[in-house]
Amino acid sequence: MGALAASIASHVPSGMLSAGLAALAALPNPGELVRKAARLEDELRELLRLNGRGAGAGAEQGAGNGAQQTRERFLRAYERLKDELLNDRAFNFDFTEETRQWVAKMLDYNVPGGKLNRGLSVIDSYMLLREGTEVDEEDFYLACVLGWCIEWLQASALVMDDITDNAYTRRDNLCWYKLPTVGLSAINDGVLLKCHVQAIIKRYFKEKFYFMELMELWNEIGLQTAMGQMLDLITTHTGAKDLARYRIQGYRRIVKYKTSYYSFYLPVACALLLNGAKLSDYVELKNVLIEMGVYFQIQDDYLDCFGDPQVIGKVQKIHTLCLPYCFLLASEFHCLTVLQVGTDIEDYKCSWLIVQAMELANENEMKILYENYGKSCPECVAAVKNVYKELDLQDIFLEYESRVYKHLVSTIDAEPDRAIREILKIFLKKIYRRKK
Repeated sequence: MGALAASIASHVPSGMLSAGLAALAALPNPGELVRKAARLEDELRELLRLNGRGAGAGAEQGAGNGAQQTRERFLRAYERLKDELLNDRAFNFDFTEETRQWVAKMLDYNVPGGKLNRGLSVIDSYMLLREGTEVDEEDFYLACVLGWCIEWLQASALVMDDITDNAYTRRDNLCWYKLPTVGLSAINDGVLLKCHVQAIIKRYFKEKFYFMELMELWNEIGLQTAMGQMLDLITTHTGAKDLARYRIQGYRRIVKYKTSYYSFYLPVACALLLNGAKLSDYVELKNVLIEMGVYFQIQDDYLDCFGDPQVIGKVQKIHTLCLPYCFLLASEFHCLTVLQVGTDIEDYKCSWLIVQAMELANENEMKILYENYGKSCPECVAAVKNVYKELDLQDIFLEYESRVYKHLVSTIDAEPDRAIREILKIFLKKIYRRKK
């Protein structure tokens, strides 16, 4: 009996495995078998985690406590940065009380409300690079500062993205621009958030020997992200005229620039610079992180269609007649339940699912896609999703996820630098089979 089998046998209640296998055998088609097997694997892993014994369980608990402490220190750093932006004349340019209150509300609404994975990844990466050496309070805080700069950049991108996509909710709340007191003034708020990043970096890092390389990094990533957004908008515009233009090469180009660079490469690059490294020495690391970013966005596209809306925190567009009521309850909007997922189909997005469908669909399925994709009526959305199901895109996604996971694990295991290896493992662990 192998180690995994022995571990399962010692933790799983009697009869659970045989019952699970019997259930799998009774399933009517291979696609359902794949999905059921994946769910069963998740349940077994969770059972093993919950029933972990001895030093392993203690180590996991200790790691969890450390992660929570890091998160709390990171959140305290946000309060410090916000206070400086609101009260330091070097930042606020003679704010009135009204403008100070506006910026405070805008920051709290848009910056710290997400999972904070990008910002925390700077700290995680930096601590691994510094393993074996003491990290004082100042060094830790500088890692927090760069982490929050990424969260500020993310907030800026989302504020702008929601406007261009005509989105309604973000992170279980009404989008910032949809608040009745905000509207299209959110455009200026998005610009302001991005300007904050440059001001914060200059304040804390202008005396550091790596300041110029740090600024070049941020300028380059900012340009790449904006180019990615432009590619997304242009591709959506041309795709609305001809779905056949949605191809995997174009899709990967959009994802690479719009998501991968700032979400995956930027946190690690910041940590490397903090540690005194030269980014030119880590080209292969950059390539692996970009590939992870593509995988992450493909997951996002899949969850937009097939995810649980109560987990994801996104809902479908709300009919216009409902908006006045929603505006009255804007501060409590997260309590309203609209059981839909994302809007990629309605918004004519060049998503991974439509790209796959265009490659696999027969003549009749292609006709349905052309007639219904990009339309907001529920019947049209349902027709597109039905084609996705007929093409077994859920199973194709699971096969892709398994394949890319094995490839990434193999690449990571071949990395000779232990710290880099551990950084990549943390990133992969955060995204593999995520639900939101």
